[in-house]
Amino acid sequence: MKRFISLSSLCCAALMLLLGGCATVIRSDVTAFNEWPADLSDKSYVFERTTTQENDLEYKRYENLVGAELQRLGFVAQTSAGAAQLKVALNYDISARAVYETEPVVADPLWYGPYGPYGPYGWGRPGFYGPFYDPFWYGPQVVGQRTFNYQLFQRRLNVSISSAINGKKLYDVTVTSEGKINSLAAVMPYLVRSAFTDFPGKSGVPHTVKLKVEDKQ
Repeated sequence: MKRFISLSSLCCAALMLLLGGCATVIRSDVTAFNEWPADLSDKSYVFERTTTQENDLEYKRYENLVGAELQRLGFVAQTSAGAAQLKVALNYDISARAVYETEPVVADPLWYGPYGPYGPYGWGRPGFYGPFYDPFWYGPQVVGQRTFNYQLFQRRLNVSISSAINGKKLYDVTVTSEGKINSLAAVMPYLVRSAFTDFPGKSGVPHTVKLKVEDKQ
């Protein structure tokens, strides 16, 4: 009797051994456009919120994350719009797409029982060896294919910084990240950090940021 398994399953155990110690990574694609003034010394800012955002607890959480990054870069938050030189706005969303994949199914060349390769009467016993009795001599055989599907989630964050005096946009960054994590809240800290990596950076030059997922235990 033969056992049938998918090609990816053949590699699964080996990959788990090789990658078991590897940490999960959030990969984000980042594109920022900027006309950042080289002589800007006053980095005071306020968040520019929409009416909906004013009473949105999720938004406030993400606003705090952005505020922490701005503070790290030397920006100073203000409670009054009249005291700030800059305005900061952020938007975000998440969407899903179905992925369909097809892979070959191969026959596992191992037999089980007393007459199997490792049984007392199998080809593996001493003095009983030859290509005819060795299923590995010919290798796995493709016997069909299987189709499976899953969802990938695209998480997106946009942050813009404008002059509070004339409204001129100085920095506009978009971060997109796709993966199987369907919680925007779980990945948002990594999107925010990616948005301000190498700030303000080269205008209009896309780059990829990879951040290790922190263990919260």
